[in-house]
Amino acid sequence: MSAPILTLDGVSKRFTKPLDAASKFANWMGAGYTEQVVHAVDGVDLSVTQGEVVGLVGESGCGKSTLGRVVAGIHPPSAGRVSWRGQFTDEMDAQQRRAATLAIQMIFQDPMSSLNPRLRVTDIVGEAPVVHGLVEKAQQDAYVVEMLERVGLDPSYRRRYPHQFSGGQRARIGIARALAVKPQFLVCDESVAALDVSIQAQVLNLFMKLRDELNLTYLFISHDLSVVRHLSDRVVIMYLGRVVEAAPASELFKGPQHPYAQALLANVPSITARKKRFAPLKGEIPSPLHPPPGCHFHPRCPMAGPRCKAERPVLKQIAPGHVAACHLHDGGVGALAA
Repeated sequence: MSAPILTLDGVSKRFTKPLDAASKFANWMGAGYTEQVVHAVDGVDLSVTQGEVVGLVGESGCGKSTLGRVVAGIHPPSAGRVSWRGQFTDEMDAQQRRAATLAIQMIFQDPMSSLNPRLRVTDIVGEAPVVHGLVEKAQQDAYVVEMLERVGLDPSYRRRYPHQFSGGQRARIGIARALAVKPQFLVCDESVAALDVSIQAQVLNLFMKLRDELNLTYLFISHDLSVVRHLSDRVVIMYLGRVVEAAPASELFKGPQHPYAQALLANVPSITARKKRFAPLKGEIPSPLHPPPGCHFHPRCPMAGPRCKAERPVLKQIAPGHVAACHLHDGGVGALAA
């Protein structure tokens, strides 16, 4: 297997809300207020190889979008390190950091919110390549035409504003904007979640076409397991900021090994299953403000024991390329029943 182009080593991201003046005054009087800290991402290890499509899934609030923003360089990690093509990003000089920033681009969930409503499409797509010296100003219009044709949009629409397009067309504009700076790695954050099913299929096919044509690598963030199964080479499952299982897509969907992954996949609707009784997980996902000790999943896990409440499980290899973080796999214990 080739060396990874992107590596996350123990990456964490915390958001801290400092105390306001009233809280500080109250503390002076003995109130005992403390800063609120959101543990969005907690010690994630991840590697992605060239040309791979990695699907990142989990419940809303599990930290997958925050992790995507850390990968794209939008958020700096609070702890841990990010490596791009064998070099840590925090050790890069200005020129290297700029090249890495251009190489990793992000496509956001809601294109209407991520596209500037005051700019025409020709500026939305063409401004960044000109600013970064990838295209001369005189060639901007022709370059925008090329980008729009590549994503399946009529170039004659380039003088329009975002509100004059449909949701599927705006999604393609977002893709064209990301491609305009000639990236190598795309972070796709729920990029088809807001689209109709038929439009979703068109955009997913576009992603696969672009992967083959441009040798792109994807981190595809989604809550739709059917989309992830169709698109991904490997699937990573997150729960409350931590990776709980990672495996090749076919292997994971055939036999998940972590109790959370099992519960997640057991409730995927299927047209082949008859009279299937769905059993949703009991309880709510804990708050990232106060994550539970030990295994974050233990308050909802039907197989949790005393050790789960006290000790954090680490990712262990179950099979080649398949890892899971569960104490039931310790000490030579066999794989969990699927």
